[in-house]
Amino acid sequence: MSENQNSERETVKQLVRDALQQQIGGAPAPGDSSVVIDESVKDVITEADLRGLADGAILLVRDDAIITPAAHDFIRSRSMEVRHRTGRSAAGKQRLIAIGSDHGGYEMKEDLRKFLDELGYRHRDFGTFSNDAVDYPDFAHAVARAVADGHCDLGVIVDGAGIGSCMTANKVPGVRAAMCYDEATARNSREHNYANVLTLGGRLLTLDKMREIVRTWLSTPQGEERHGKRVAKIMAIEKQYLR
Repeated sequence: MSENQNSERETVKQLVRDALQQQIGGAPAPGDSSVVIDESVKDVITEADLRGLADGAILLVRDDAIITPAAHDFIRSRSMEVRHRTGRSAAGKQRLIAIGSDHGGYEMKEDLRKFLDELGYRHRDFGTFSNDAVDYPDFAHAVARAVADGHCDLGVIVDGAGIGSCMTANKVPGVRAAMCYDEATARNSREHNYANVLTLGGRLLTLDKMREIVRTWLSTPQGEERHGKRVAKIMAIEKQYLR
C-alpha cells in the first residue's frame, strides 16, 4: 500500500470516528483503533482460527466457547483481547438491544422503544431524536459498532427503506445485518444467517408489521450447527479483507 493510500485510509478512519463520536457522545468507544473479529459462531477456538490476525485484535467469542491452550498462548503473545458475547442458550430478555434511526425512521423507532419496553428488553437509543433531516450512515454505523464491539448484544435500525442502513451496518466487521420485511425473513435471518442487526423500512411497514417482525426476530434463536458452519464461512471471507 502506497504512502498516499495509507494517508487516505487514516483520513477515512478519522472521519468515521468523528461521526460516531458526534452521535453517541462521551469517550471514544473502546478498541477504536483495533480490528474486531467475530468468532461467536464457533464452539471451539483454535490457534489455526487466529493465524493471520493483526496484533491487538479484539476477538468476540461466545460465553460457552472453548478456547484451546494453544489459542490462549497465541492470544497472549499477540496482545489480543477476548470479549464474550451472549451464548445461544442464554436468556434472551437479558440482552441489551442497540436501536437507531434517521429522520425517515424516527417515528417508528419511537414506537419500537415502547415495544421493547413491553417485551421486557433493555435498549440503548443511538438517535436520531427528532424528525430533522440527518444522514442515515451515521446512526447505522453507531448501532453496528455497538454490536460489533460487544457493548450491545443485538441491534435494530430504522430508516426510510431499510436498505441504506443495512449496507452501512454490513461494512462494520463482525456485523451480519439483515433487512427484513415479514416474519419469514426475520426468522430465516436469525436461524440460518445468525443475523445480529435488523434493519427496517420505516416508510414501508406499518407499526403492527414492525412489531411482528421484531418480536419474531428477537425470539428466534440461532439455528443448528450446519447453519453455523455456513455463517463461519461468511466470517472467513470477511477476514480475508481485514488483513
